[in-house]
Amino acid sequence: MTLQSGRDGESTPDGESRGAGRDPRPTRRGVLLGVGLVGLGGVLAGCSTAAVPYDANEAGVPPNGPAPGAMPSSGAMTSPAAPGSDAMSSSPSPRGGQASQSARKKAKPKGTVLGAASDIPVGGGAIYTAAKVVVTQPASGQYKAFSAVCTHVGCLVNKVTSGTIGCPCHGSEFKITNGAVVAGPAPSPLPARQIKIVDDQVILL
Repeated sequence: MTLQSGRDGESTPDGESRGAGRDPRPTRRGVLLGVGLVGLGGVLAGCSTAAVPYDANEAGVPPNGPAPGAMPSSGAMTSPAAPGSDAMSSSPSPRGGQASQSARKKAKPKGTVLGAASDIPVGGGAIYTAAKVVVTQPASGQYKAFSAVCTHVGCLVNKVTSGTIGCPCHGSEFKITNGAVVAGPAPSPLPARQIKIVDDQVILL
């Protein structure tokens, strides 16, 4: 048996060098090990090293939103704002908008508009038969209102002259200042009614 020397200086009984008999291609175990290391490196690179508050959600955002001036790190994951968060509360509410618009508009007074206050002469009055009300102006800017139903038999008064309110049925007359009886047969004064003047409009309350 003859010993032959190999390329690396070692000899084998068969005359072949140990180095010459190895397969130069990478083994399967080496390939899997390399792939695993590359994947692990990618996972570590994607993780954020920023400090996360104790009560933060999965995205690392605390319940009250991110701190002012805080910027998410390059590896941090972001998620869309949840319903009810600060991102959605920035849009104006429909109810709030309608409330502000209605506040700008002048509120209409409650009651029945009888007519224009400027149509009632000083020292006289106006009779509103539909509402059964007589409105007088004894002095400038002073308005009084009474029932237009005569207290005698229920006829409607039909005129305001010479400081009195007249009934056409039996001639009863009442004062324009307080509705008191000036001439019978009416047994009692005309009941007072409540009014107010808003923007030159006589409004029955």
